[in-house]
Amino acid sequence: MKPKYYDNINEIQNKYWSMLDDAVSNRSSPFRIPVFMCSNQNQIDGRIVVLRGSDRKNNLLQFHTDFRSPKVDILKKNNKASLLFYDKEEKIQLRVKVDCEINNQNSITEVSWKRTQHISRRCYLTDSPPGTISENPTSGMISQLEDFNYTMEQSEEGYKNFTVINCKINSIEWLYLAAKGHRRAKFDFKNNKNSWLVP
Repeated sequence: MKPKYYDNINEIQNKYWSMLDDAVSNRSSPFRIPVFMCSNQNQIDGRIVVLRGSDRKNNLLQFHTDFRSPKVDILKKNNKASLLFYDKEEKIQLRVKVDCEINNQNSITEVSWKRTQHISRRCYLTDSPPGTISENPTSGMISQLEDFNYTMEQSEEGYKNFTVINCKINSIEWLYLAAKGHRRAKFDFKNNKNSWLVP
């Protein structure tokens, strides 16, 4: 049986937004950990991020990072990036082109930081920035951080490194893989135009 979004472009939008919304809180959702790609001149960089926000009204996606991370330096020079989502069971791929906004120590990070759990805050408490060369295998954390032997009050020290990346969506390309015939569509948010594409 064909899903209702098979030949209905409006239902496609409902479907991918429901998948994105679900991924923010559902740890088992494949959409929770998209590939994030950014580039500066001829250096193209990709990594997995954790989806932390999905806002259909404002066409925004959100993830967290360390302000000292190399991707922050890249985004300062070129804020254009891409997110790639794939759900194997649903056979749905999203290619999302975005403009990124770096938020550090502002009202946006304040809200997200308050919701960040004790276990996650240690990521922002390392002495050395992510990607720093080390002579030995390391988590980058002192032993008390590895053992979670720190209080919520002590974790506040990490707030200065905690960063929220807001991804303003420019376009989404949808691909649904089906034996009866694939379906592909593009949603151009800048020009408010939706189009079917040949898969």
